[in-house]
Amino acid sequence: MSLPTSRNRTSFQQLEKLGEGTYATVYKGRNCQTNEIVALKEIHLDEEEGTPSTAIREISLMKELDHENILSLRDVLNTDNKLILVFEYMDNDLKRYMDAQNGPLDPNTIKSFFYQLMRGIAFCHENRILHRDLKPQNLLINRNGRLKLADFGLARAFGIPINTFSNEVVTLWYRPPDVLLGSRSYNTSIDIWSAACIMG
Repeated sequence: MSLPTSRNRTSFQQLEKLGEGTYATVYKGRNCQTNEIVALKEIHLDEEEGTPSTAIREISLMKELDHENILSLRDVLNTDNKLILVFEYMDNDLKRYMDAQNGPLDPNTIKSFFYQLMRGIAFCHENRILHRDLKPQNLLINRNGRLKLADFGLARAFGIPINTFSNEVVTLWYRPPDVLLGSRSYNTSIDIWSAACIMG
């Protein structure tokens, strides 16, 4: 599969590291042409393995999802040893937001976040996509209180009949009982269970 790419890496300036995972590092960055602040997700490419399937999946699915409660993929840059996904910048994630509150969130904030979370999930499901990795760290929030679903690396398109999927999905605390017990046949309820665990 050929990846859609555009400008070279020098179109963006790296500002500070935001986080690091097994396969990728995320930086706050700046678009040098527009001065827009963005998030740069650098995916490390293995010489033998090439582009990880999670990255290909994330790019192909996020290009199809245009919704105010889903993080926007702005660009994809391909260099010799890195694939860089350029996303809109969000100020926080739900985990850090909750940790900073020193107590429970107020009911109006919970209601607003849950409503936005369910709108994002509904849009995914209407477009036949299961997120499969909903957790507070993958729900991003901007300074205006807008919540967006992020990190579609484990997401999958689904069809009728429901396919047999991996049960090695969803962070343990947010995984439904049937998947915990080894079920490989599941549907949109996998995301609904995770959402209820997050906001419950």
